Amino acid sequence: MPLKETTGKVVSDKMNKTIVVAVENRISHRKYAKTMIRTKKYKAHDENNECAVGDIVTIQETRPLSRTKCWTMVNILSKSFDN
Repeated sequence: MPLKETTGKVVSDKMNKTIVVAVENRISHRKYAKTMIRTKKYKAHDENNECAVGDIVTIQETRPLSRTKCWTMVNILSKSFDN
């Protein structure tokens, strides 16, 4: 069974070796058929602390690393130039 992968934006990097990634999912409302954006935040492991807020990253599901962390950062798709 392949591991789940998803892409999102880093919204926090204040923890040591952990980033918070916001993943946007577009869904259609059942009754009104309006496209809505649902955002879910995942805590992901960043071994070398190389991510910054605003980076677009790919994360992959893994075994539980802590109580709330069960994703790991695979690669950085684009760096933020705000910092």
